[in-house]
Amino acid sequence: MKLKSIILCLFLIILSASGSIAQINRHQIATFNIRWDNPGDDGNLWKDRLPHVTSLIQFHQIGIVGIQEGLLHQVKQLEKSLAYDYIGVGRDDGEEKGEFSAILFDSMRYQMLDHGTFWLSPTPELPSKGWDAALNRVCTWGKFEDQSGQSFYVFNIHYDHIGQQAREESSKLVLEQINAINQENLPVIWMGDFNVTPDNPAYTTITSAPGWQDARLISEIPAYGPAGTFTGFDWDKMPDGIIDHIFVNGSIQVIRHGILTDNYGKKYPSDHFPVMVEIQWK
Repeated sequence: MKLKSIILCLFLIILSASGSIAQINRHQIATFNIRWDNPGDDGNLWKDRLPHVTSLIQFHQIGIVGIQEGLLHQVKQLEKSLAYDYIGVGRDDGEEKGEFSAILFDSMRYQMLDHGTFWLSPTPELPSKGWDAALNRVCTWGKFEDQSGQSFYVFNIHYDHIGQQAREESSKLVLEQINAINQENLPVIWMGDFNVTPDNPAYTTITSAPGWQDARLISEIPAYGPAGTFTGFDWDKMPDGIIDHIFVNGSIQVIRHGILTDNYGKKYPSDHFPVMVEIQWK
């Protein structure tokens, strides 16, 4: 009887350890346009949305989140409320002015090894506006190491909402930059608000490049959520165009992909739905 109890205890310990290892080796990563702190957003002010953005990230156990539209104070508030670190700079001056395409990450799970920001323009090293874009646009990237010792890259973008040429050229530029930065051929996650649907050349430029795949299309569990990602805070209308995407390249297995429609009192935390993937290394 005692031997059976010992065997059972050992089995439970092994099972628990296996579950812990599996959890460590799985990663929840998301892109989330959090909407800039617009004082004209009556009924959807940032001060009211902040706790819901925070709790959404916490509930879904998102360890790395690439945000768009965040102003410095919004990024700092999320950093504090999540107890995460962040990388990124303001797009207007390369320091603190303008919107960030910041990457926030759980520093208890991920070590940041390197990072940078470049502009989506013919002069990516300088604060600048590219091609027919209406605004400065940036890509912030980070090289991370997880608890297993695996290194990988995350690139987070926000494409222009007006310039089609700018969007197409941005895809070409980011592909070039990733190839130049990722000399070790590590796994890469490229995500953000692309402001294009899958039929757009800015999207197909990516999916036609060697090794790149839309995580939504290769998810082992069929992709979950509505047919669109931009809500405009409109509770009565479901969006019908996916413009926020997560692409992967390298030894990455996409377990699940979801467009998250979390809400509170018939309100959404942002005018975009966040897009989340759960991945593990192959």
